[in-house]
Amino acid sequence: MNAVRLLSAVKEDSRLRALNALRDLPAVADLIELCFAPTMDNDGQRYINEMRRAGQDDGFLRWAKYVAETASLPLMGFVWEEDNRIVGNASLVQFRDQGKRVYLIANIATHPDYRHRGIARALTERSIRAAHDKSVSALWLHVRNDNPDAIDLYTDLGFKEFTRRTSWAASSSTPQTLSPHALQVMPRHPRFWSQQQRWLRRLYPDSLVWYSQWNVNALRPGPWAWLSNLFADLDVQQWAATRNGTLRAALSAVSNGGRAPTLYPAADATIAGAAEALTQLLVHARRCFINHPALTLDFPANEMTDAIMAAGFIPRRTLIWMQHSLS
Repeated sequence: MNAVRLLSAVKEDSRLRALNALRDLPAVADLIELCFAPTMDNDGQRYINEMRRAGQDDGFLRWAKYVAETASLPLMGFVWEEDNRIVGNASLVQFRDQGKRVYLIANIATHPDYRHRGIARALTERSIRAAHDKSVSALWLHVRNDNPDAIDLYTDLGFKEFTRRTSWAASSSTPQTLSPHALQVMPRHPRFWSQQQRWLRRLYPDSLVWYSQWNVNALRPGPWAWLSNLFADLDVQQWAATRNGTLRAALSAVSNGGRAPTLYPAADATIAGAAEALTQLLVHARRCFINHPALTLDFPANEMTDAIMAAGFIPRRTLIWMQHSLS
């Protein structure tokens, strides 16, 4: 008997119920903010604010039930209600991966006064059953690497680590000026695309692209990529660092709707000079976007760490991505 069947045999507590988007969003937003405030970044706070606005928008709430499985806001999931208030939450956010449905269990939160009572476990178990009932192709969650209790819980429920990724943010310090050491920074030339693409597909694998809703093809040279990015309101800038005409690293800056750009480095640490080239490119990007100091990037954990820090970026958090088999 597999884990899902075992979970379905457990009698569900009456305090656990499905999220009701018509009334629960503001309370869930308050709970998430309470639980994650110490580690919440600007994007996270923006997300919380959008939940609160949606919860007060009668027009949105009238059609929310029709878009629950396609909206970016957490309109599906489960809450734990006790003492006439929501003290636990697990959101289900749907994505598409090559036409197949993927569920991300997000915002697993328990009010500090109600922890260590099995609430998070019950909410996660119920989310697993819901994903199984919907026959989704994959079920994911991510957890901070400094949260051993949560890691143990998810492992016990059948989740397995897939990868670890670190989010970086530019510090408030002025970007340093680096000696070029025969490195040349230039706009990315189409002839570098083949090598850049190979590096990008390893660093930003297809197995996780569904979450970012971005793909490597947005960086492809040529008029079709330019036209596609124009319709998607994507602004893309790219540079290459070369030595003696050979590509050592590449960097792409992608922004949407005027927001601060997200950086996508492409490099291979085994290539001589790659770390130095990456540092040069990141410093160059910080100078190009001096009016957008909130630059961020996401990178495999423990890769090119010294090179990224040398460019004035600081680690924000490292997330463990975990996947649950529903077969």
